[in-house]
Amino acid sequence: MTTAYTNATIWTAAGPAIDAGTLIVTDGKIEAVGAGIAVDGLETVDCTGRYLLPGLVDAHSHTGVWGEGAKDDHDGNELSEATTPYIRTLDSIYPEDVGFEDARRGGVTTLGITHGSGNAIGGQVTVVKARGTVADDMVIRAPAGVKMALGENPKRVGELFNRAPRSRMGVAYLARKAFCDAIEYRKDWEHYRAQLAEQDRKPESERTPLREPKRDLGKEVLLQVLDGEIPVRNHAHRMDDIRTAIRLAEEFGYRVVIDHATESYRIADEIVSRGIPVAVGPVFGERSKRELNRQTPATAGIMVRAGATVAIITDSPFNPVQNLRDLVIFAIRDGLPEERALETVTINPARILGVEDRVGSLEPGKDADFILLNGDPWDARSKVVATLIEGEQVFASTGPYLPD
Repeated sequence: MTTAYTNATIWTAAGPAIDAGTLIVTDGKIEAVGAGIAVDGLETVDCTGRYLLPGLVDAHSHTGVWGEGAKDDHDGNELSEATTPYIRTLDSIYPEDVGFEDARRGGVTTLGITHGSGNAIGGQVTVVKARGTVADDMVIRAPAGVKMALGENPKRVGELFNRAPRSRMGVAYLARKAFCDAIEYRKDWEHYRAQLAEQDRKPESERTPLREPKRDLGKEVLLQVLDGEIPVRNHAHRMDDIRTAIRLAEEFGYRVVIDHATESYRIADEIVSRGIPVAVGPVFGERSKRELNRQTPATAGIMVRAGATVAIITDSPFNPVQNLRDLVIFAIRDGLPEERALETVTINPARILGVEDRVGSLEPGKDADFILLNGDPWDARSKVVATLIEGEQVFASTGPYLPD
């Protein structure tokens, strides 16, 4: 089925705005986007007066694993051990969580579901579309990274359970130990394969049976990190913690994204010179701990102007996922260049999550994930009037939001 959305002001996140533009969708994919496209014989939707944007992407969310409205409905932190790279947020996602409805209402179509920050090394990131009732069917990439955390949170959990880590140096040690153990695990398998090859060269009657090394799911995913297949998503607020994240990444040679990045603006040159992306946020809310004392909505703009790849995140539910666009507006008010704002919630988070081939911009061949607004997206009074995922309408505004 082919549908043409016509007469819209289209922001593609891949080029300049298109006035009176047309987006053509066929079987859930974008077929064409531009001005002056012939639509004869096609089903058309007149979008006069509407802005048409890529579906928003939240690179750091706990929607679906951090239940709202109940203190005992949190599945986003596995605190039984200090390092837990073997767990997957996919196994905690509750597709019917109200947060996914909120996401659709706010125009957020793709979310990076991350583990919490209670562990020196946490679990695996899952990228999902904000629709569906079966978690596996929502997934578009898994794993998309491994969560690590520095600073107060893993320290506090260590104190709570009377175990390591109890200090910043303890947190860093546990991360180092985990990666060193993963390297030794690789050597065990390399040794086993070498022995197996040696046995295979012998006559069958002279071969000695060999037992494989015991599998370790945590070490296996850390090897994916070390091999550059997925990045570390490093929770770090304070400048010194960001430097520790960089130190560890350079020591072991893995890719890193700085999540939260509260004081990244203080060492912007150090971050930009290394090509490290930052997922900034939440940029609105209380200073709930010491490491948030320098929190400011200006961070995103400073980092963009410095040359960093910047995504703005909600960290939902700590900022509500439906308010992702509002967080961008806060950042614009504090210096984020308006012409660079869209990339912070579309193509940049898609790149961080490794799904830029499917989402994050309106280009032929990509998923038809887009939103329609009734006014300028950076005017807080403008509303999302429709959200579509892979060409299917998943939200339509019918008036003021009233929960069921």
